[in-house]
Amino acid sequence: MAILELPGSIAESLASVVHTQRALAYLQVDAGMTLVGAGGYLGHYGLEAVRVGEPANEQVLFVEGFLPLVESPFFVRSMEVANGRAADLQFYADGDSVWILLLDVTAERDATRRMQQKAYEMTLLQEKEATLNRNLQAANAALRAAQAELERSRAALVDAYEALEVELAEAAAYVRSILPAPMSAPFAADWRFVPSTRLGGDCFGYHWVDEEHFAMYLLDVCGHGVGSSLLSVGVLNSLRSGALPNADARDPSQVLGALNELYQMDRHNGLFFSIWYAVYQPATRLLTFAGGGHPPSVLVRPGQSVAERTELLAGKGPLIGVMPAGNWLSRKVDVTQGSRLYVISDGTFEVRRPDGGMMTFEELVEFIGTAPQGAGLDLDSLLAHLLDLQGTDSLDDDFSIVRFDF
Repeated sequence: MAILELPGSIAESLASVVHTQRALAYLQVDAGMTLVGAGGYLGHYGLEAVRVGEPANEQVLFVEGFLPLVESPFFVRSMEVANGRAADLQFYADGDSVWILLLDVTAERDATRRMQQKAYEMTLLQEKEATLNRNLQAANAALRAAQAELERSRAALVDAYEALEVELAEAAAYVRSILPAPMSAPFAADWRFVPSTRLGGDCFGYHWVDEEHFAMYLLDVCGHGVGSSLLSVGVLNSLRSGALPNADARDPSQVLGALNELYQMDRHNGLFFSIWYAVYQPATRLLTFAGGGHPPSVLVRPGQSVAERTELLAGKGPLIGVMPAGNWLSRKVDVTQGSRLYVISDGTFEVRRPDGGMMTFEELVEFIGTAPQGAGLDLDSLLAHLLDLQGTDSLDDDFSIVRFDF
């Protein structure tokens, strides 16, 4: 090995940590990330083919991310290299170059692994033995106490169930209390909300952002129950407060981007949601909308045929909270006099028939479009139609629909 080619300061440092031959290899990389020197037992680490004068990061993959050095010397312990070997990497800055030394520590690594495995196996055996002894000692006492404990458990379960029912009823009443009241002027709004369980994952709302802009939105949190309901209420309150950071409540794309940043699933117990959000300007009759993983809303204009008067307002953005960033583009549409807008959740069409078949979104759109133009779709009739289609007294998913009459 050409140890004498190394600078004196590096050779001195190497002598303090290397006690015996460790298959030393070295690489020298200049400030332009070019390999300007290499030597030692390069083949020991799968580096026999490196070429001096060519880019280092294209030949030596492990230098990526370590260069340029933040500090010197810099050490990386027991890195996997070629042929299952492990090496300590030592980085030293020397003028405009960085020297990278490789020292074989495969034997130490393997010995450590074997020791850890044996220690782990011994711990498991000890735990199993201790558990068996405890189980044997406790068996008689547990059998004698089992009947008494069972009776106490039954009583406690009844009490807990009754208390839970009261709390769930209060929670469901609260969720319903924060939903907006139907309105009739300057345009009409009505809705139906039937959660599949006592607490569902759907929530919706509408309110005036200012004197000229009216926001409307419906969201669907994955799953059902308390967790989904809590998140849906939190999102609803964020929208109603108009206090989303760095977002203009009149711009749907900004609102969905802010919600995605605020409600990342890794910070909310793995929960995410879909949403359709729009802003209507009565003075211009212009509706601006965006969606994230949510079914399209259905706009029905006065017209001669179903196809002529029905338009789907689909948002193209991803679900909220699933990815760190996304693109929720806003679209605009004119709302003619006499139009009706239906904002829905997937529970309005994902209905399973007794034969196992599933209602489609297109069937729902057709059902909406064929409603009498003067009166529009009766929301109770839609719910009754879905229950009749499924052949049960309740739906499998939350049923949420909001109708606006313009």
